[in-house]
Formats: sequence, structure tokens, C-alpha cells
Amino acid sequence: MKQALFFLLILSSTVTFAQQSTEDFKDDWADLRHYEAENKALQPPASGEKRVVFLGSSIFEFWKQKVPQYFAEHKGYLDRGISGQISPQLLIRFQQDVIALKAKAVIILAGSNDIAGTTGHVTTARIMDNIRSMVQLAKANNIKVILCEYLPVYEYPWRKGFPAADKIIELNKAIKAYAIQQNLTLLDYFSPLVDERNGQKAELTTDGVHPNVAGYAVMAKVTDDAIKKALK
Repeated sequence: MKQALFFLLILSSTVTFAQQSTEDFKDDWADLRHYEAENKALQPPASGEKRVVFLGSSIFEFWKQKVPQYFAEHKGYLDRGISGQISPQLLIRFQQDVIALKAKAVIILAGSNDIAGTTGHVTTARIMDNIRSMVQLAKANNIKVILCEYLPVYEYPWRKGFPAADKIIELNKAIKAYAIQQNLTLLDYFSPLVDERNGQKAELTTDGVHPNVAGYAVMAKVTDDAIKKALK
């Protein structure tokens, strides 16, 4: 009898462990859990602290991984990039990863993953709708907005033959026009990184899409300038 009970307990533990290890997070499409614990551990802003959230995808997430000292030296800069995310996911995360953190400013870098998708359903207009929604949320919460002209991309390694450069330029024109219309700070990541093909300069990138350490050094300069402008 005791032996049978022992085996039942082992079986129950095994089933419980299997359930936990295979937990399905497909309902968390925007990956809100990604920064949930880090956000909870974050202390309220200190007096006079001006928090700036970097909201985006892999460009921002890899920045903290490759150049951690940049964020260590700027205590008020919070990296909230998640690799692979598209603009509607950033919009869903805006409440948790920007507003709830009491940000004074947000840098929105969005659109490349939307463009790089393979379904063909994403348009510049739809990307801009999501950007507009994020800007409206920021303004409603007295958060300064810094909109980014996206980094140049000549070709996505995973989507050969797709006119990435033309699509990025089209998106950047729309972002610039909207920033001017709304009197928002514009952060130009395109111009300092672009080469003669409208791709990224070879010495500043790892794969034509993501910057290397030297590329992030270039981005740091224009980012700091934009933040100073937005928060003055």
C-alpha cells in the first residue's frame, strides 16, 4: 500500500513538472512577461530623475547586450527592446513598459520587423497607425516622444530579393512627416549609418540589419543629442 502511494506521489510530481515546463504563453502575444519581473523590481524614479525608455525590438535589445556600459553609465535609460517584435506588439507593451515606469520620455523605434515579415499584409499606413497610437498614449501621460527614422537596411538576410531599402526609406519619410506635424523630436538613425546602396555601412554592422559595437557608438551620439533636445 505504501509502495503504491509512493509511486502515485512520484507520478503526480512528474505530471505537475511537465505541466509547468510546457506552459503555453501564446495568449501573451506581446511578451509582456519579458520585462515583468525587471519592472516590478524597479524602484520609483528618484527626485529629479528623468527616465527614458528605449522601446523597440532587437536593435535596442542587442544594444544592452553588446554595450552594457552605455546603459550602466546612463542610469535613467531603460532598455525595453524585444527581438523580433512588430509595431502592434510595442503598442500593447506601451502601458506596462513605458507609462507604468513613469518615463519622462520614450524613444520609439518601430517598423523594420513589420516590413521584414513574409506575409505581405503590412503597409506603411498600418505601421504609422500603431506609431500614432503610441504617441497619443505618451501625450496623454505627459511623456515626451522621440520618433526614430529607422536604420538603413539594404537586404534582410532571411528575405533575399525583397526591396528592403525602398521600404525603409518610405517608412522614414512617413515618420519624419508625422514628427514634424506633431512637433516631436526626430532621431535620425538612417543618415549616420547609411552607405551608397542605402544599406548600413559594412564597418558598422554585423549582418546588414543590426549594428556592431562601432555602430552603436554612432547611435549613442545621436541618441544622447535627441534626448537632451526632448527633455530641455
